[in-house]
Order: sequence, then C-alpha cells, then structure tokens
Amino acid sequence: MATAMGRSFHDMIEYLLANYDRMPLGARIQILILTIQHIYYPILAIIGVPVNLLTIVILSQRKCGLSKCVTRYLMAMAVMDLLVLIFDLILRHIPVVFWEGFLFLYSVPVCNIHAVLLFAATDCSVWFTVTFTFDRFVAICCQKLKTKYCTERMAALVLGTVTVLSFSKNVFWYFMLTGWYVLVNEPWFCRITLEAQKSEAWGAIEFLHYILTPGIPFILIMLLNALTIRHILMTSRARSRLRAHRSGESPRDTEMESRRKSIILLFVISGNFILLWAVFMVSSIWARMMNIDNATPYIHITVRDIGLLLQLLSCSACCSPSYLLMLFWVSYRQSLGEFVSPRDIVDGTQCCPDDGRVILKMLDLLPNQDCTILNGAKFLDCCW
Repeated sequence: MATAMGRSFHDMIEYLLANYDRMPLGARIQILILTIQHIYYPILAIIGVPVNLLTIVILSQRKCGLSKCVTRYLMAMAVMDLLVLIFDLILRHIPVVFWEGFLFLYSVPVCNIHAVLLFAATDCSVWFTVTFTFDRFVAICCQKLKTKYCTERMAALVLGTVTVLSFSKNVFWYFMLTGWYVLVNEPWFCRITLEAQKSEAWGAIEFLHYILTPGIPFILIMLLNALTIRHILMTSRARSRLRAHRSGESPRDTEMESRRKSIILLFVISGNFILLWAVFMVSSIWARMMNIDNATPYIHITVRDIGLLLQLLSCSACCSPSYLLMLFWVSYRQSLGEFVSPRDIVDGTQCCPDDGRVILKMLDLLPNQDCTILNGAKFLDCCW
C-alpha cells in the first residue's frame, strides 16, 4: 500500500514537471492542490490525532484549574474534533488522495453508515462550539441565570441533547446514499442514484443540512460574541470613568489591557471557526444547486478543494477552539508561575496577577472555590 502511494505521488510530480508549460492555469492549480493534499493530509493526521488525544487526557484529569462546566465543554469539543479527523480525514480524504492503496474499499458496503457518523460528528463539533459560546455569554452577561445554567450537570444535558439531535438529523444520509464508496474528491463520497442526485426533495433536505451546519452557527457565534464584547466594553468604560474620578489621571491600567486581550481571544476563536468553514459551506451549497439546475454558474473544483482543506484544519489540533483555549491556559499558567512564589502566600491565599486573571475571569473559565497547586504553593481561586 505504501509503495503504491509513493509511486502515485512520484508519478504526479513527474507529470507536473514535464507538462507544466503546456498546462492551462486551471490545470496547474488543480495539480498543485493535489500535491498539497498528498503532503498536507498525512501531516494533519499525524499531528492532529495525537494532540487531540493529549488534550482529552489533560482535560479528563481535571487538573487544569478550569471549572467543571468549562472542562466538560472543552473535552466534548476535543472528542468530536478527534472523531471528525478519524471519519473525515483518515477514512475519507486520505483514501481518495492515495486511492491506489485503498481499492479494497470498493468491496466494503458501509459508505452510507460512514456518512451518517461523519456528518453527525461534524454537526456535534460545530454545535458544541455554539453551546460553549452561549454558556460563556450567560456566565459573563447574565449573572442571575449563571448559577442555574453554568453548571456541570447542565453542560452534560446540553451536550447530550445536541449529540442525539445531530445523529437523528443525519440519518437521512443513510437513505439518500448507497453503501458503496466512490474514491473521488466529491461532496458525496458514496455512490448515489441519478434520481436522488437530481431530486429537488433530497436537494432541499441537503440544502437545509448546510444551513443548519454551519450557516446558523455562523450567525449565532457572531451575535453572542458581539453581545459579550459589548458587555465587556461597557464594564471597561465604567471602570475607566471610576478610576479617572478617583485619581484624576489615567495611569496604565493592566486590567483594561487584559480585558482587551479577552476580546481578542473571543475574536480568534469565533473568527477562526467562521473563516475556516465559510468556503466549504458556500462551495457545498453551490455544488448541490448545480446538480439540480444546470443553469447555475459553474464553480471551479479548486474552490471546493480549498474549502475542504480549511474545514479539516478547523478540527485539527492547532485551530480547534478547545486547543486554542488550552494553549492560552497553559501560557497563562506559565506566566503565573513567574509571579507567584511560596513566600507571597499569606494565610494560604494568593490573588493572581492582573494580567491573565482578568481574562480568565471575564470569560468565566475558573472554578469558584477550587484550590490549585502552583510552584509548591497553594492559592485559592476564590480571590476571583
């Protein structure tokens, strides 16, 4: 299998070098995309799967100092990102790119079951990000509702409901597609009857599928983050006026700087999700419209391939929301270790440095009364 993969890739590179000058621009770009896929997909699998596993293990130990509610959401997001990498990248796209080594899949009639699992895991991954964003919105902006909603039990209930709904919603793929694989880089990686392909009813269902994931999540995440950022800015302005009234001057305010960093963190998480999914959503809907109506303008296959590359990157280790938050938290704990030492502890209590504590507090990522061991000393998060 490995020999076939290597020979296929080597032949493609030789063909590109020998015929580059005679190729039209579209063909050059397509060959370049295929070359990138041969390198990009294995690297993404080699890095993404172990790091997602490591994230799950770290979160499952509950030693990060995060609240139980936040830990539950981040662990669920990491699990679903891992499943997407397995079902989509390893079991779908890698066999398409290295097709010579996976010809045996033509005799395995489980493609429609694979499609249900893949799209359900993808839906869960996207909607878990939405539910986590809503949870942080409630924690920051709705203090009266926070004590009832932002709990580990409620997080488990929300995540369980989303999982059941996602799998129920994607059962239609089992009936729309057949059980036989098609090793081509198309939105449908299973054989599909011409009737289903041209059917307006199936087209409407599939169109609704892409609206629900990721169309509506785009809107919800942008709306919730806009409201959260508005709340942070309002409280920051009130703090600035209060400091100016008390001191009559405007010295450097580390808490205000930290709040600005919290806004940047929200933008990074939501912007990363939207940017990496936008091309995939548009190209998928457009491809379905082309199958129903031949008058629909043609969209080049390269756009779809780029969308798939970006969509898979959103579930990889380096761009998933759970990993970004974990990365921020590790960076914060390292910087915290430079400020807090055992001699700073008074009666077993230590409030943390302004830069960092405000970000975590504004995003409400910390437990209320949990103790954490740091540099051999114990400090209480209740100082928040």
